[in-house]
Amino acid sequence: MKQSLSLRTGLALTMTPALQQAIRLLQLSSLDLQLEIRQALESNVMLEADGDDGEPQSVEEAMAETAEAAAVAVENSAAETVIEIGGENVIPEDMPVDADWNDIYDGSGPGNTLSGNSNDDEDSLHDFMQANLHGSQSLRDHLNWQASIAPFDEVDAEIALHLIDTINDDGYLEDWEGVRDRLASTLNIPISRIETVLSSVQDFDPSGVGARDLPECLRLQLQQFPEKTPGLAAAFSILKAPMPLLARHDVPALAKVTGLCQDDVQVGLLLVQSLQPHPGRPYQAHESDYIAPDVFVSKNNGRWRVALNPEHTPRLRINSLYQGMVKRADTSRDQLTMKQHLQEARYFINSLEARNETLLRVAQCIIEEQRAFLDYGEEAMRPLVLRDVAEQLGIHESTVSRATANKYMLTPRGLYELKYFFSSHVQTIEGGTCSATAIQAMIKRLVAKEDQAKPLSDSTLADMLLKEGIQVARRTVAKYREALRIPPSHERKPIG
Repeated sequence: MKQSLSLRTGLALTMTPALQQAIRLLQLSSLDLQLEIRQALESNVMLEADGDDGEPQSVEEAMAETAEAAAVAVENSAAETVIEIGGENVIPEDMPVDADWNDIYDGSGPGNTLSGNSNDDEDSLHDFMQANLHGSQSLRDHLNWQASIAPFDEVDAEIALHLIDTINDDGYLEDWEGVRDRLASTLNIPISRIETVLSSVQDFDPSGVGARDLPECLRLQLQQFPEKTPGLAAAFSILKAPMPLLARHDVPALAKVTGLCQDDVQVGLLLVQSLQPHPGRPYQAHESDYIAPDVFVSKNNGRWRVALNPEHTPRLRINSLYQGMVKRADTSRDQLTMKQHLQEARYFINSLEARNETLLRVAQCIIEEQRAFLDYGEEAMRPLVLRDVAEQLGIHESTVSRATANKYMLTPRGLYELKYFFSSHVQTIEGGTCSATAIQAMIKRLVAKEDQAKPLSDSTLADMLLKEGIQVARRTVAKYREALRIPPSHERKPIG
């Protein structure tokens, strides 16, 4: 075979570094974007924040101003605040970095403006911080601590630690038979000894922990009640009945199975309902998540307007001083580094501007399509898919998907994720379309107005929707009802 060289022309899409960076910035959430900008400012000498000394006076003005201007205003106001005691700055210039506030001033002094909060306020602040941190003690740590002070010998302590490791976050013991057989074989001990240790672990706090199923969990909690508790005996009898009867609150069936009168069954049911089916839930992470909107929506002169959150869209610029130091003909190491930083800074600024422009265009298109939702509510939500927005804006569907990922919009009706406005459609009997979100809102409205003594079944809800022009199958209604976390009709019926 003869080898030769030839030239060929063609078109191909190349993922340049600039394009890759633009795509990556587009799909970042606001928090990740702020981190990305901060890292870029710290690593690139050519980049600097572009802002003025203006301070936003209202929400509307904040929508029009840059986040850097607001940050500068905050820094300026903070710089003017001086902590003084008796009119003099009491913090010495040579104060060591590991010094304590108590080494500098007396917290009980009458002129101290820093210690004005009472101990109660400090305790409240501490409680608030503890309640909103993930650093609270986990369920496994709590159980291990109790096992360390329990009167176990060396073997029983090892059994207890193995059992605690198999307890899930809800407080239930998983794979009991497998763990039991494995421990008996490994430690060469009888199964009865493992069951004895399990009984001790089930006496730990919280009540009901270490149970192998729901009935055992509830029984363990009932054992903590005094013997004279009203309905205690009935509650134990109810737990021996089939669980579906308890889930349906079927008082006549429970009375028939347990041999109790219906009044005693109702008292026992109330006691069972007061128990915790997931004893480990209070020890799960419960940090409060605060979401800042990426887009603001407001109505002005009868028109819906969209604006980006200035706090999430800071303006960056190239440092003119360092840019002036760049010389074209110079090929020294420092000059090459500065040229590279200059090019990277331009790429980053262009990618950030492209992200903001795409996000704003997508948000405007969504609001234009969902004006009825803003005016009338969820039942007026129109069906919308990614392809609809992509075709209107002349961009790819994947770009719309990235622009709406982890982005939030603040509207007069509340805070919504951008993907909330997208939903599939269902054909109406008149040939039109209705969104799945609107149908869910209709189901929620119908259930809210139902007669509690005669809850609406899924078939009845489907018939009622048909009268309103929406033709959906019973299984579709059941799917939407489950998505709304609405129990079925037999579970919505009150006890008795």
